Amino acid sequence: MPVINRIADYAEEMKGWRRHLHQHPELSFDCHETAAYVTARLREFGVDEIHEGIAKTGVVAIIAGQGEGPTIGLRADMDALPMDEITGADYASKVPGKMHACGHDGHTTMLLGAAKYLAETRRFAGRVALLFQPAEEDGGGGQAMVQEGVMERFDIAQVYGIHNAPNLAFGNFVTTPGPLMASVDTVYVHLTGKGGHAATPHETTDPIVAAVAMIQALQTVVTRNANPMNELVISVTQIHGGSASNIIPAGAWFCATVRSFDPDLRALVKKRFYEIVEGHAAAFGVEAKIGYDWGYPATVNHPAETEFAVSVAQEVAGAANVEGHGGREMGAEDFSYMLEARPGAYLFLGTGPGAGLHHPAYDFNDAVAPIGASFFARLVETAQPLG
Repeated sequence: MPVINRIADYAEEMKGWRRHLHQHPELSFDCHETAAYVTARLREFGVDEIHEGIAKTGVVAIIAGQGEGPTIGLRADMDALPMDEITGADYASKVPGKMHACGHDGHTTMLLGAAKYLAETRRFAGRVALLFQPAEEDGGGGQAMVQEGVMERFDIAQVYGIHNAPNLAFGNFVTTPGPLMASVDTVYVHLTGKGGHAATPHETTDPIVAAVAMIQALQTVVTRNANPMNELVISVTQIHGGSASNIIPAGAWFCATVRSFDPDLRALVKKRFYEIVEGHAAAFGVEAKIGYDWGYPATVNHPAETEFAVSVAQEVAGAANVEGHGGREMGAEDFSYMLEARPGAYLFLGTGPGAGLHHPAYDFNDAVAPIGASFFARLVETAQPLG
């Protein structure tokens, strides 16, 4: 079964929704206008219930099918990124310093398309819960929604989500059972030494030298502490210190991102991070303060639900266009919290050639929206069939 004909009929309308959202990006939990726009469309569709203000600006909508049955959850994220857009599109962001550079406008549109179809046809038993989530990029909106009890409150039995994938063949789906995306932790290290003249370094305690030694030593966690069969990334992404060529500064700081799949390895990295930084601080005579932000856990697909989602994707896109054991990646995603709370699966949907995610020239491919909406709709109809 290809794209649902009725959803294909919505293509131009969906394009309009997506481009409106693209022009009005909002960040983190502050998705007030986005949530209002989503709510207005849901009311037009005639969904049965709309619950606003979940995780500050999240929205949950309920559509009842025909007859008794469980509730299936479908999730889309709504937030944008703090960056300027360079696409030059006539529907480009109208908000300086903010843009939809990760396609959450497209994700929201795909779920709205599925909502319109499901509210109109209701060819399923039980209920569907549409989860419009803020703060995926920053703040952990998925965790906040779970902590506010959406799974229990709406009796959600299983949950699914999609992320667009630039430069994956248009309309192709990729996922894998088990770990799909990595956990992510962020570490800040602030060093305090003793500043002075660069011509008399013996009269100073140089935090720059200490920082460099720490950064080099941290890579030994990957090469000497971690099992080489377990994926691990430690990337130092910022280092700051100093103001002139002839001054040794009194302080410096650096930060790093840590990504892995295994919880035990994740804990080991934290332990070794403290040992290496504190040990080098003692050796170099500087004071070190470590801020270790325990971030999103790994996104782990449930095997049975992944197999089911793959079968539905094959109906929509064709078996040749679906990879059900496509490997995993070191990016992170707060849908992980929903998968910790309920069984389900997360899939990537190819949008064809174009600028990558988080790039200022990125733009969601509107032509893929009916495919994603059809996948969501068929998940519901297949998981909870009538009769």
